[in-house]
Amino acid sequence: MTTPATTLRPGDQLASTACGTRVVVIRAPATDGQPRLTCAGEPMVPASTAPQTKAPGSGTLIGKRYVDSTGTLELLCTASGAGELACDGTPMTIKAAKPLPASD
Repeated sequence: MTTPATTLRPGDQLASTACGTRVVVIRAPATDGQPRLTCAGEPMVPASTAPQTKAPGSGTLIGKRYVDSTGTLELLCTASGAGELACDGTPMTIKAAKPLPASD
């Protein structure tokens, strides 16, 4: 987010200003200091105010969940784009699927 006064909440929809990436916040940190989210090096903005941009590429994948290095922030990609998601300058990674329990 671009200002420290903006608080991330689950359900918030964000969009990239550099490519077509759009995400929904699944889990947000419960701290006073909010993370700085970027995509392709540009800040993420509320989806309602973002320009409609399309850029070819596969930086983000639709339907995948992305987490920060601490695991406190989780985003769901709803529209793919060419940029890479980052939290406070550190690239976010795709969340690994939980293994299913063995059925005996």
